[in-house]
Amino acid sequence: MVTAAQLIEAFDACFLSRFHTTLVGGADEPLYLPSKGKAIPAILYFRLDYPSSALHEISHWCLAGPQRRLLEDYGYWYETDSRTQQQQTLFEQVEVKPQAIECVLHWAAGLEFRVSVDNLALVDYDATPFQQSVYRQVGDYLISGLPERALTFAKYLLARRLPNIDFNEFIKQQYENNSR
Repeated sequence: MVTAAQLIEAFDACFLSRFHTTLVGGADEPLYLPSKGKAIPAILYFRLDYPSSALHEISHWCLAGPQRRLLEDYGYWYETDSRTQQQQTLFEQVEVKPQAIECVLHWAAGLEFRVSVDNLALVDYDATPFQQSVYRQVGDYLISGLPERALTFAKYLLARRLPNIDFNEFIKQQYENNSR
């Protein structure tokens, strides 16, 4: 199992020099801050020391294009966890791709993946349809390919953990095992 400290080391090994971005744990809330010139890299903060929080934030970073990475939190706003059913549906539509990447990163890191509906207001909420959408997107990524940074990081994580395993075969097997 991969720890938060190992994820930080892996992220920095993959992206600090090329993208001038570092991963930092211990935050009360996740946050992305763009670089402040050559002296200060962009910082991707994740909650406390939770590996799942780190992988979720990394997934968003892997999808953010160059212009978005110039903006705090990529220029997006966060809707609190008191969303209505309609707002929740919109939230999930936006979260399918990042959570599909997060899923692959969890598998590569040897961690269990669970979708996050991130809404405590919906007490008896059934996340099954959202989970199915996320797994469908994982399947789409298996066909079309992961975004470049996501692929780089996932391959790095798996190689550190299981150096003699073929990445594509491993992810395909994980997908088949988990999407049934």
